[in-house]
Amino acid sequence: MEIILALSIGALAGSGVWLILRSRTYQVLIGLSLLSYAVNLFIFSMGRLRTDAPPILEKGVPNTLAHYTDPVPQALVLTAIVITFAMTALFLVVLLVARGLTRNDHVDGRES
Repeated sequence: MEIILALSIGALAGSGVWLILRSRTYQVLIGLSLLSYAVNLFIFSMGRLRTDAPPILEKGVPNTLAHYTDPVPQALVLTAIVITFAMTALFLVVLLVARGLTRNDHVDGRES
């Protein structure tokens, strides 16, 4: 399971960086989204991949970290998803306005 997660993080990060380096604004937007997905998966994986382990304390289970998952990465990823959605919506509006004003969707404003 860990190798699949590591490969998917690598593929998302590599694709995101490649798209960020493109000259079209829509490709930059998709690249930022892919890169944020890779970072979210990375943060989520730092909380250890565990199954059948509750993130909160339960009666009858010892209060050691070996019996629980860490809820902080889950909360960080959830917050990051909300912030990424807002950032993507704002960037999309700026992209559409810039395209309407310049009649061009290149990042530097020039046709190449």
